[in-house]
Amino acid sequence: MTPPDEEAALLALPPAPAERSLRYGPHPSQVIDYYGPGGGRRLTVLHGGFWREAYDRAHLSPLAAELARHGYAVALAEYRRVGGGGGWPATFDDVSQAVETAWDGAPQVLLGHSAGGQLALWAAARGGASAVVAVSPVADLGYARESRLSGGAVDELLGAEGELASVDPMRLLPLTAPTVLLHGTADRDVPVEVSRRYSGASGAVLHELAGVGHYAPLIPGSPAFPRLLAALAEVA
Repeated sequence: MTPPDEEAALLALPPAPAERSLRYGPHPSQVIDYYGPGGGRRLTVLHGGFWREAYDRAHLSPLAAELARHGYAVALAEYRRVGGGGGWPATFDDVSQAVETAWDGAPQVLLGHSAGGQLALWAAARGGASAVVAVSPVADLGYARESRLSGGAVDELLGAEGELASVDPMRLLPLTAPTVLLHGTADRDVPVEVSRRYSGASGAVLHELAGVGHYAPLIPGSPAFPRLLAALAEVA
């Protein structure tokens, strides 16, 4: 699988139905889907999509189901996104509430992808996690803003004059939880340089995946998927 094929391969997977769902607010996006054994290692998953309404949790439901088969109790959290009632501060309010609600305050590992990686690092900095695994995270919002990643997604989220101090993982150091980053060297959506910068500043463990793009670690059965399991095993 080449990096350009990864997104299509992930989106082609049939959605996996949740075993149960929990609403944490009245908005349709304020919901958490659960997969796996109740007594498993607790994992809360935050999806990416550059914080935009067009991308929801469904594309990570096959991943959640597969992680459940590997013994994790998985909470796949949805949140309000830009274009659907989200942005600053609603997106962050939702993630904070979802992380607090998912396991009734019990210890949990946060797994975030892309923009969800940024949200996971942000939530962990607020004391919301025992550990974090972030896949291709937008871990440096200043860099992402200056580079206009995804056509200026940071400005869409925060506003062109929005402050970064309270939401940028690079500005929320030192780390408060063990953190592992996975990032493909062929990622064209979030360059690996973003994770290199964050790892250098924070001391987070960074595993670079040679020739891998933005999505492969999230695809069950892909050659990169075992690297995700290994990263989770480092902290969970």
